[in-house]
Parts: sequence; C-alpha cells; structure tokens
Amino acid sequence: MKIFPAIDIIDGKCVRLSKGDYDTKIIYHENPLDIAKEYEANGIQYLHLVDLDGAKAKTIKNLKTLEILASQTNLIIDFGGGIKTRESLESAFNAGASQVTIGSIAVENPEMCTEWIKEFGAERLILGADCLDRKVKTSGWLENSNLDVIGFIQSYQKKGIKDVICTDISKDGMLAGPSFELYQEILDQSQVSLISSGGISSMKDLEDLKDLGCSGAIIGKALYEGKITLKELQKLL
Repeated sequence: MKIFPAIDIIDGKCVRLSKGDYDTKIIYHENPLDIAKEYEANGIQYLHLVDLDGAKAKTIKNLKTLEILASQTNLIIDFGGGIKTRESLESAFNAGASQVTIGSIAVENPEMCTEWIKEFGAERLILGADCLDRKVKTSGWLENSNLDVIGFIQSYQKKGIKDVICTDISKDGMLAGPSFELYQEILDQSQVSLISSGGISSMKDLEDLKDLGCSGAIIGKALYEGKITLKELQKLL
C-alpha cells in the first residue's frame, strides 16, 4: 500500500481543515518545502498536494508551490485543486505533477474529462470522489451534487479511470478513523485502485486499510499532530 502524506496549501502555507470547513484552518508549517524534504528524508516517495485556494476559487492559485516541491525534491506528486480547463491541467503537469486529481470538473463536465482520459492517459489522472452522506461534493467541498459516490466511481471506471481517491468528508481531519464500510462497498462494487483519505489516526488504521484492499492511504493531520510518526511509517514502508 502506498503512503501519501498530504500537504494542503492556503496562501502558500501547509494547513489542515476539519470536515473541509475553511473556518477551521490550522497552519502547521509556513514553508511546504521544508516538510516535503523531511518526508523525503524519511523514505517517503509520494506526496498528495492540494491547492485549497484553487479548489475554492475554481482556478489554480498555488502553482508555484507545486513547481518548487517538484523541482527541489524527488517526490512523486499528485496535485489537485482548481483544475477546470485543459490549460490548467497542462500547467499542473508542466509544473511537475506526476498525476492530477480531477474532482469537481469530473462532476461538472464528464465529456471533457473523458477526452482528457483519452488524450493524457488514465495513468496520469486520479478521480477525486469526495462525499458527504454518500453524495459527491465539489468546489473545495462547498457545493453539493446529487451523485451517489459509488455510481460516480463506476461511471468513471467505464471511461477508463483506474485510480480513485475517496474522502468521506465527515471523517476528514477528525482523527476518529476512516470510513471502512464505505471503502468496502466501493471495493466490492468496482475494480478501481482505491486510495483512502480522511480520518486516519493510527498505524492500525493503515494496517486495516491495507487488509481491506486499499492501494493507498493519504495521511494529513495524524502526521502533523504526531499520532503517526515518520519512524513508524519507515517500518511500514
């Protein structure tokens, strides 16, 4: 199972939210590069980078941060937040993203995303399927859709998508455990490579997600607050 530490960016700084609420913002690091280098020095290979300003504004706002992290580390970065146009997608790839997460745009314009899958290849795109009460949410989780998350994932599997990040927003930032039942349903009803996100608070959570069949796990607040240490992750890796 791949481990993806999360760096969420607002105003160029590393932050965490609770349940996606921007009013709960806590700044953990002023310089994302410092924390990215620390991850790399401890054997981490992957990084989940989210432009929260971009997600809210519906256009990329922290491209420079992506460029710096990609050029000054060897981390394999997946990037999301504010990807609304082909130009923004290309700019993220050109800035150094190995993969780009399509979330809101996958809800709003499935035809265009289908073209992106054909043009850029499914291996370079991740479907962001973030939900509350099983309904997909968009625009930094500020807007609702009526799409059932499992049906949404199934529809994109048919289009060729292989990698999916699923966040149960009710769990995100709460350090109370992941949404195991939802992930089990997704794995039972699709053949995607599922990356879990939200609620991870212990090494046991990671072990249980691995046993469940998740291909990856995104860790945010648990790392920042010492619930999981980099030394523990070294042993797992």
